[in-house]
Amino acid sequence: MTKQYDAVIIGAGHNGLVCAFYLAQAGLKVRIVERRDVVGGAAVTEEFHPGFRNSVASYTVSLLQPKVIRDMRLVEHGYRVIERPISNFLPQEDGGYLKLGGGLKRTQAEFARFSQADAEALPAYYDALEGVAQVLRDLALKSPPNVGEGLRTLIAGASQGWGISRLDLAAKRDILDLFTKSATSFLGQWFENDAVKAAFGFDAVVGNYASPDTPGSAYVLLHHVFGEVNGKKGAWGHCVGGMGTITQIMADVCRQSGVEISLEAPVAQVLVDGDTVAGVKLESGEEIAATRVIANVGPMLLYGKMLDAAHQPEDFRRRMHGYKAAGGTFRMNVALSELPRFTALPEPGEHHQSGIIIAPTLGYMDRAFLDAKAHGWSKKPIVEMLIPSTVDDSLAPPGQHVASLFCQQFAPTLPDDRDWDEEEDAAADAIIDTVEAHAPGFRASILGRQVLSPKGLYRKFGLVGGDIMHGQMSLDQLWSARPVLGHGSYRGPVKGLYMCGAGTHPGGGVTGAPGHNCAREVIFDRGNWRRFTAI
Repeated sequence: MTKQYDAVIIGAGHNGLVCAFYLAQAGLKVRIVERRDVVGGAAVTEEFHPGFRNSVASYTVSLLQPKVIRDMRLVEHGYRVIERPISNFLPQEDGGYLKLGGGLKRTQAEFARFSQADAEALPAYYDALEGVAQVLRDLALKSPPNVGEGLRTLIAGASQGWGISRLDLAAKRDILDLFTKSATSFLGQWFENDAVKAAFGFDAVVGNYASPDTPGSAYVLLHHVFGEVNGKKGAWGHCVGGMGTITQIMADVCRQSGVEISLEAPVAQVLVDGDTVAGVKLESGEEIAATRVIANVGPMLLYGKMLDAAHQPEDFRRRMHGYKAAGGTFRMNVALSELPRFTALPEPGEHHQSGIIIAPTLGYMDRAFLDAKAHGWSKKPIVEMLIPSTVDDSLAPPGQHVASLFCQQFAPTLPDDRDWDEEEDAAADAIIDTVEAHAPGFRASILGRQVLSPKGLYRKFGLVGGDIMHGQMSLDQLWSARPVLGHGSYRGPVKGLYMCGAGTHPGGGVTGAPGHNCAREVIFDRGNWRRFTAI
């Protein structure tokens, strides 16, 4: 087989595009092969009802690395993010509400309506969280030390551990707490009021099929706060045009850099010659020769379907068989004739431009998880609603709106051999009922809907178990152990095979970090020291 490409990348999601950009800038001949007819992976904007467009899966911006934004010159190509005026709005079961965000003093005043002690504790909590979040920011664009690489492992471990070693004892305790404790336990150290704890605890179950009582869930809370928008740490926002705007811009930048992108080109197999990758074989039968194959699909897809088991060491294969990918996520987009009128705040306002969280207590979240384990989904699920058309009139006709419903605690596989294809409409109705209880008339305002169960997310985007993170963000699947210890530096078990997706460090979310880091490792292995140090 004649060598044609320096690298072929499986999947045109944002990390694959980022990786391709850096490799092309280093002079490599790169081709991306994408299963779908559009680039973007789970970060795409589609018309789901006549005249209504929305971000289909990924739906909000914070974690995209500023370095990636700068290097790809995304702003110059039209990337624009509108920051939320407040972070979240949480309707309460008693008809009240809590608002989170808009500045420290404003949030303290809001918390004081529920607990003066919690309002007073907030500055110290933010300081503690920010201290640990900064550690994550510092590590996000660094490759984890990889067990088995000798001196390089020691140097990387010492370098990355130095930042933690300089922290004071309280900060080190915070790190230990956040990586090992449940969100319930961690938040209980700081706050007394149930609504206040829920305002922060929601992040602990996003894309995490677990209870906030589950040990390690505090880390998922932390993972969602280390981003920024327009230079404001911890902020979230809406990309004008939806998430697909980001990946369309990235694809244009890649093409301008010489990257070839092939759509409707699903990969059937990673080709191996001896102990080295040789390219990929598409489902069409076409073989594409490449010195390196870089997978921007989840580890379970790569090692379960694309790379023959004969090329995977026995211990590696056994551990990957135990890899956990079960996000428990259910995704809906709805076209609305009007804005929802919440009982707590019926008139239009800043709460419609925030994350609207229906999960009033940690106990509510725990019951939703237990219900899902027993029955497949919760009749009172955890729902986050965003209405991006309140700030972006390109998404819906005048006077009408689109809403994203991002819902948690839906079993990846239903019990009793039930199938999601037969039950997703009933689950969607339960979600709508949950919103209706807080915003009467919501159901009647729905003009159309797009429904994606965990199975639907797998079928459309290749997200095994509906897992938006490409694998659970648990302590045994983080940093050097993501996806498995010994392969935490973006390299697979076959020479020339690499991984650049969310199943590698630092994990899920639209960050671009795995793609950036993987490209740097490819360039390191190629011996291009000048380009390696420049990334």
